[in-house]
Amino acid sequence: MTTASMPVGTPTATTKHRPQKPALSRKREGDDILVPSSPSKRSKVSFDSDVEVRLVQEWEKTPTVIQEGVRRALLKRSAGDSTGYDQLKAVYALAKDNQDETSPVRLRNYTFALLNNVSMLNKGCTDLVHATLSSDWLGRSEGYVHLFTQYLANLVSAQTLYLPDVLRMLAENITAAPPSQSQSEDLANVPRSQIYQRAHKVIQYLLQIVPSACRILLTILTKTFPHQTDSRRAHMVYTHNLLRITEYAPVLQADILALITERLIKIDLQVQEDLEDLAEEVEEGVVQHVPRARSDINSVLDDPQDSDDDSETDEETDEDTLRTQTITKNVEKMDCILDMLFTYYDQMISAPLPSSQAGSVEILFSQFQTIILPTHRSRHTQFLLFHFVQESPAHIDVFVGMCAHTSYDKKRPAMVRQAAAAYLASFVARGMHVSSDIVREVWDYISTELKKQVRESEPGCRGPDLQRYSTYYTLVQALLYIFCFRWRDFESGPDEDCEEDGLPSIYGEERHWRPGVKETLQLNIFSKLNPLKVCSPGIVTEFARIAHHLHVIYVYHLLETNKRIRLSNYVGPNNYSQLNRETALTAKREDENQHLDEYFPFDPYHLPKSKRWIEGDYREWTGIPGLDDEKAAESDSLDEDVEDSDAEEGTGTEESNE
Repeated sequence: MTTASMPVGTPTATTKHRPQKPALSRKREGDDILVPSSPSKRSKVSFDSDVEVRLVQEWEKTPTVIQEGVRRALLKRSAGDSTGYDQLKAVYALAKDNQDETSPVRLRNYTFALLNNVSMLNKGCTDLVHATLSSDWLGRSEGYVHLFTQYLANLVSAQTLYLPDVLRMLAENITAAPPSQSQSEDLANVPRSQIYQRAHKVIQYLLQIVPSACRILLTILTKTFPHQTDSRRAHMVYTHNLLRITEYAPVLQADILALITERLIKIDLQVQEDLEDLAEEVEEGVVQHVPRARSDINSVLDDPQDSDDDSETDEETDEDTLRTQTITKNVEKMDCILDMLFTYYDQMISAPLPSSQAGSVEILFSQFQTIILPTHRSRHTQFLLFHFVQESPAHIDVFVGMCAHTSYDKKRPAMVRQAAAAYLASFVARGMHVSSDIVREVWDYISTELKKQVRESEPGCRGPDLQRYSTYYTLVQALLYIFCFRWRDFESGPDEDCEEDGLPSIYGEERHWRPGVKETLQLNIFSKLNPLKVCSPGIVTEFARIAHHLHVIYVYHLLETNKRIRLSNYVGPNNYSQLNRETALTAKREDENQHLDEYFPFDPYHLPKSKRWIEGDYREWTGIPGLDDEKAAESDSLDEDVEDSDAEEGTGTEESNE
């Protein structure tokens, strides 16, 4: 039986269709047909080899991306992974070194990210915070400075442990060499005066949001103060900026002014110590011929070359010349600081607010009691008080009473009492605005105290003894000094009770003295305590000369007697060893040590720049009519004799040459 043929590829009814498995054969070259993939497997991803694969650049990152990256870096840091954290520190390290890799935009974005993550900047992130603080941010654009200020405010509010670090960084930026002055070529050079202004704005802002920061700031400002050997410019710039802080932080005014006074008085003392090593004529020349320093503080702020350290020193310069140069620099430094303080106090005392005036004078009185008075042999700093106290009769009364009370106070150390008596005498003698009434009141006040001490001490007194009766001798010396300068105030007018000396004055009239003047001098000078033997020889000699000329009291016979008295004979055995063999030399030295110090704090003021503030307040030595005139005439006559002698010698020489 023949069956019909079926077309090829046509399945029968009973035949099942099975899909063919792909052949596992390697593709040969020239094959145009791709091997189909199995429908049960995922297709492989193919990459275009022409596509460029790279990391996203910093400038392409949005602030949101950077903020998230910073957050993750801080989180990983706490988990032990410091890779991102170290990269974050490097951003600010490059900014500090002004590297080109740290663009202003990049720095701003990272600072903004830290601003929003300050809560994560705990104690473990100290090195990162320090890197941000030292990134020279004050020398950048105004916008960035504002952003960084917000970062600092958020930082000290959320993490108070960083407050001292922030304040220390700001204090360093008000010095003569602020760290935040950018030197990058891509950034504008910000003047130092503008850096100081920016730093003050930030300090003021932080003190407003964290009032407790005032005490911390004061401690840091004290430690940042230039050393006394630093340059004049360093002291001027820092002092200027400290005074600027008192304007917006009045709670720190008294402490900052006390800090400046303390550092000023150290320079003052150093100058005096150095001058004592020089000859007297050299000493006067150094102080009186100091060059006048630049007075414009604004030019000093922006000119780093305005420094006294720029002077060249020859290697062969002798030691005396080097010492003189050092003294000159210190005198200039002291002169400039004093001039700044005079200006500051003048503005405060001249202010329309009575509270400002009274507060400034109270600060001066406080500094006198705590700083100036206990400091031995200060020379110029106290003239701040000398000038401004004379602005008001009420201030004069307070100061005079303060000195008098301290000189009598047995609870105070002997050296302080002696200094108070010296200030009292020097102020009353030299103050041009100290009235005659004040002079007489002081005389009567001291006289009463001396009378009391003589009455108490004479019964057991063996002779002059400085150590036992130091308060008494300092008051007597104060009285003698006042008389030498203000003897005219002790003459009585025609309507006053008086003591007549019966001797004519130089004007053909008898001199009349107020009651008690001669009595006080007689009582004390000829007492057993013998004050003329203990008081400074220079003061005693001048008083004897004036008193004799004015016919007040004659003491020359007592001075001759005192030459044969050895003070060491009246000093207790506990003060000098009895085992040492006394010689003429040792006795002389011991006597010299038993004399009062010839120190009067308001001696002539010669600082070239700041002396303008003393003009009109200071009483110069005018001499005694009829006494100093004769002395001057004798000196002129002697000079004429010398000139005539030189002329005769010159003429004789010429004749012999002919």
